[in-house]
Amino acid sequence: MLIDSHCHLYLKDLDANLPAVLERAANQGVTGVICPGINLETSEKSAAIAANHEPVFAAVGIHPNYSNDLPDDYLDCLRSLAGEEKVVAIGEIGLDYYRDYCPPRRQQEIFRQQLELAQELDLPVIIHNRAADSDVISILQKSGIKKGVAHCFSGGIAQAEQFMDLGFYISFAGNLTYKNSDLPIVAQEIPLNRLLVETDSPFLSPVPFRGKLNEPGRTRFVALKLAAIKGLDFEEMAAITRRNTEVLFGV
Repeated sequence: MLIDSHCHLYLKDLDANLPAVLERAANQGVTGVICPGINLETSEKSAAIAANHEPVFAAVGIHPNYSNDLPDDYLDCLRSLAGEEKVVAIGEIGLDYYRDYCPPRRQQEIFRQQLELAQELDLPVIIHNRAADSDVISILQKSGIKKGVAHCFSGGIAQAEQFMDLGFYISFAGNLTYKNSDLPIVAQEIPLNRLLVETDSPFLSPVPFRGKLNEPGRTRFVALKLAAIKGLDFEEMAAITRRNTEVLFGV
């Protein structure tokens, strides 16, 4: 019924009992998961998890906070991983100026290189953007990329429109459900054919599980909130976001 469009199954306790995690997800109507890497090691893990678990598809990429100390052949490694059968995107990639883990110039260099790889391979991209709005949009505009998703969207309507002008989807996570969040106002303005849902597990557990370890089954609570915002039945919202995810990632 639902697809969790962004979930890190290799982190924390999720990978320790993955069959049970995926079974609990299925019991909540979440029958598909996109698992993006954040560095070379986790990209390899994502591809392996996807190969061994039917509901899972992988993305491979270097998160901006891991842009330092990459091997010279890192793009060749990603290119090889992207050739595996169930790898459907380049991600999670982008810019993060909130944390001081890597200089902005280096992040931008690695971001551009991975966008070029995505174009070469004709794959969509999964974008991480934290406190770097103008640079992310500018680099995407210059790249010519037309397929992707602004994951765990936390910006305003103007920023969402900039992403959508590029042909991107907008994905909402558990923070959509938080009491004082302005995201419901933004979500109300996003066309139905541009919406995705995700958990960003093991982070950002939605209400009523806020503060607890998150897992893909809780995509249901994000979709329930989104359905309420849009005035739709849950089943209708689940079908819409699933179809959008299938279109973007070809799953």
